[in-house]
Amino acid sequence: MSHTAHIRSHRKPRRNAKTNIAVRAGVAGGVLSMAAAGASASASAAETTQTMQLPTLTADLAAQVAQSADATQQAAANYQLQAERDAAAAKAAKQAKADLAEAKQKAAAKKKAAQEAARKAAAERASRTAERPTLATTTTSATSTSTSTATGSAAAIVNFVKAQVGKAYVSGATGPSAYDCSGLVQTAFKQVGISLPRVSQDQSTVGTQVSLSNLQPGDILYWGSAGSAYHVAVYVGGGMFVGAQNPSSGVVERPLSYDPPTGAVRVL
Repeated sequence: MSHTAHIRSHRKPRRNAKTNIAVRAGVAGGVLSMAAAGASASASAAETTQTMQLPTLTADLAAQVAQSADATQQAAANYQLQAERDAAAAKAAKQAKADLAEAKQKAAAKKKAAQEAARKAAAERASRTAERPTLATTTTSATSTSTSTATGSAAAIVNFVKAQVGKAYVSGATGPSAYDCSGLVQTAFKQVGISLPRVSQDQSTVGTQVSLSNLQPGDILYWGSAGSAYHVAVYVGGGMFVGAQNPSSGVVERPLSYDPPTGAVRVL
């Protein structure tokens, strides 16, 4: 007998290989089952959590979208308002420029008109100055025979105005004791049935304009321009006229050289 026959072996008894495989499979299966169950529980919990939070997230997102839309709309309105203001300012500036140009044009036109009026006035004065020597010559060479040659209505007018010499000058008077210049002329022509306008401005445009170098007795003399004359009288021939001059002189007979007239009209 061996000396080790009574000593127990220190090795563990071997298990059956199939038994080990089965145990291991069972353990693994249990672990997998637990893992699957845990995963399923986690997924279910996550789904529940997501389902619970979705309404809150959707409401917040809607609020943000609405706020963004409001901001966009406000920005568009501000932009449109600014555009309208810019357009209005541009329109106002354009209108102001047009008004300024129009004002300058009107001012230039007025200036040109004033210059033209001054030029015409100067030409008229020069013309009257040039006519005065001729008028003086005519007056000097004329004789009283021109008065005696007046006939008909002209003679009646001449005789009437000469008969008024010495009477008073009163503004607005038409006789018989006083006259103003146009009142004397109107009344004289009324003697022969001719109705003349009342004032000198209108009397200077009746009948036909005649040259001062070709006067005839009964012609109406005027001072100033035709249509705006400030004084009238009657030419009586011989280089003389009769007129109601002013309050200090009254109705007088004077030579043309005393106060050369501007023009004359012939009614007869």
